[in-house]
Amino acid sequence: MTRLTCTIDTWPLASAFNISRGAKTEARTVTATLTNGSHVGQGECVPYLRYGENVEGVAETILSLGAEIEAGLTRTDLQLALPPGAARNALDCAFWDLEAKQAGQRIYERLRRSPPPPLTTAFSLSLDTPQKMAEAAAAARHRPLLKVKLGGNGDEARIKAIRAAAPEAKLIIDANEGWTKDNLAENVAAMAAFGVTLIEQPLPADNHDALRGFESPIPICADEACHGIASLAPLIGLYDAVNIKLDKTGGLTEALAMVRPARDMGFGIMIGCMVGTSLGMAPAMLLAEEHDIVDLDGPLWLKQDRKFGISYEDSSMNFPTADLWG
Repeated sequence: MTRLTCTIDTWPLASAFNISRGAKTEARTVTATLTNGSHVGQGECVPYLRYGENVEGVAETILSLGAEIEAGLTRTDLQLALPPGAARNALDCAFWDLEAKQAGQRIYERLRRSPPPPLTTAFSLSLDTPQKMAEAAAAARHRPLLKVKLGGNGDEARIKAIRAAAPEAKLIIDANEGWTKDNLAENVAAMAAFGVTLIEQPLPADNHDALRGFESPIPICADEACHGIASLAPLIGLYDAVNIKLDKTGGLTEALAMVRPARDMGFGIMIGCMVGTSLGMAPAMLLAEEHDIVDLDGPLWLKQDRKFGISYEDSSMNFPTADLWG
């Protein structure tokens, strides 16, 4: 019999993380744990208010399946039992971890894949004044890929200051829905002038029609507009790439299933994350073969990661041991 438990954990950040929708000084995660005899599987999620989620509600949703899991609900059953989102992500990843441990295999062996190679992740620069963002960029200028959080007014000054501070770094930007159709063209032109190579979610996901027919010199990536497989087709003609995050897809199972349809529709693929621990990053690393851009720097923002966390060497990250996951 498989038993389910769930915990809510708080992870203080090393510094405040600001985006266009606000700031956070801690990451709150929900961990699902499945225990069957001597085998234990875990999965982590980060509920996101933008999608109507909070940690208490997600934990309640996870625990509501306890009796069904004891009665034999499987990972396959889970895909229909819950919609895409944080709750399903934690349970889905916990099932994958438990299945691997029961089989005495690493998760990539069960997927008939090679061990994930070291990945180079983007490193995020939190939204702030141009001067403070330039200081952060200067401190991170040795990293090959910087992801810049922007938010509307003053973004040209921010990217100009960042480019001056980190002239060799590849830059991608994330507006987090902070631009409007009125400043879209102006902001895109400014990003192009300073060598930005990708723009993530410039307009609100529910008001992005201005992207249709807009000729951008820089590829535009859907984040808040992209969730599970069903969300892909409506994005054709609006975006050039999609950001696959397990907290949005509802776990590794649907994320793996999204890759081929996304490619077939012509989308580039970013593998992204919320700010969380290595337990939330490890499953996403299994999408390594499919990525164009990796953005899995969540643990780098924490004062302290989980035990047996992913080993980061600057921006290079290595798949963890089974002590953590998989």
